[in-house]
Amino acid sequence: MKKFRFSLETVLEYKQQVLETLQTEHGAILARVREQEKHIEELEAAYRALSHEFNRRKEEGLTILDALKYEQYLRSSERQIEEAYEHLRQLQKQAEKKRAEVVEAKKETSSIEKLREKKLEGYNKAIQKSEEALIDEFVTTKRIMEAQSA
Repeated sequence: MKKFRFSLETVLEYKQQVLETLQTEHGAILARVREQEKHIEELEAAYRALSHEFNRRKEEGLTILDALKYEQYLRSSERQIEEAYEHLRQLQKQAEKKRAEVVEAKKETSSIEKLREKKLEGYNKAIQKSEEALIDEFVTTKRIMEAQSA
């Protein structure tokens, strides 16, 4: 019997390549999300340190000009933190969108793989039937030959 050939093999290979590409892209976006989260942590740590220093200096006594500089720098830091959070939200949206694409590609790939498995199962059953028929024919021929020689 001829070798098993799945007619949608090239489609399956293409879908698997698309899935791998999407998974790679999703991984890259997740890495950017983690980087942004780390950046936010650093900004917040710097903000807390500056705020703590400002409070300490207020207790010690500082000039109005220095106090205004601290407050201005703190407000600037707050804006940076808010912008960083906004960027993080955008990255998270991108990651979620890419994850949905990965899920959809995985569904498409798995449906073709299941079809391939069914076709292979049918092919294997046909081979088994063919082999059983060949064995039956052999046994029948052997019995006929034994009956003729007896």
